[in-house]
Amino acid sequence: MAETINSLEDLGAANVVAVAADAPVHVQKLDAQGRAYATGKRKNAIARVWIKPGAGKITVNGKEFNAFFARPVLQMVLQQPIVAAARVDQYDVIATVSGGGLSGQAGAVRHGISKALTYFEPELRGVLKAGGFLTRDSRVVERKKYGKAKARRSFQFSKR
Repeated sequence: MAETINSLEDLGAANVVAVAADAPVHVQKLDAQGRAYATGKRKNAIARVWIKPGAGKITVNGKEFNAFFARPVLQMVLQQPIVAAARVDQYDVIATVSGGGLSGQAGAVRHGISKALTYFEPELRGVLKAGGFLTRDSRVVERKKYGKAKARRSFQFSKR
């Protein structure tokens, strides 16, 4: 069932059809309770995040996210993917986070929310990818080296 291609226009049309047929089909990934689950990471923090349709309540380690992340900057970081996807007050988020400090934990929850949103609504992937929310921030604290005060800082030099 091979088609005969007589001109460049036919070749272009054949390629477009082939690309459309090979395009990946994104499917929802939900658990038995109808929730989307994702793991987010940042520095040494790991967040397990579940999202489900709801009134927009965000819970982190059993507390409201405003109580867990007291700093407004961290609260803003947490809400970035939901605001970028224009899904404010549409999903309830339940997160458990461990390891690292508050900044790393906020970044981990943000990463987890972004991934879970793409599992719940695969068409949001483009918006979240463009915002940089799906990329795991791989920067971690550099280890201390021997003969140094910190990772790179030398001890104070004394001429006398």
